[in-house]
Amino acid sequence: MAKDVSNPDKRETDMPETTHGGRVYRPLADIVETGDGVQLMLEMPGVSRDELDVTLEKRVLTIRGKVHPTAPDKLDLVHAEYGEGDYERSFSMSQDFDPDKIEASLSNGILTLTLPRAEAAKPKKIEVRAA
Repeated sequence: MAKDVSNPDKRETDMPETTHGGRVYRPLADIVETGDGVQLMLEMPGVSRDELDVTLEKRVLTIRGKVHPTAPDKLDLVHAEYGEGDYERSFSMSQDFDPDKIEASLSNGILTLTLPRAEAAKPKKIEVRAA
């Protein structure tokens, strides 16, 4: 389950429960249509490649990322604006995409997924012949 962090009025009890007691954030995403399919970019600062899980099951693409909290060593935090927590977000996929050709890369806290269209879903150019 993902938590909508855009609503500051949510109480702590409105947050989803986790097995480790931390927060779960819904990463911001940009979706770009390309000639071959769709590119999906998600902000996931603090997530390493080893702590990232991308799955596709029953046409639902689920992205999960685990963040290990960072605390200043031997210092007391006086003010904090940056919220740390894990990430989770799901997307419903149409049958237009080829699940075997989905690619994922992580660079500088941005997860980029390339979702190519299936050959059957790509537009076909119809040749017009002279009569």
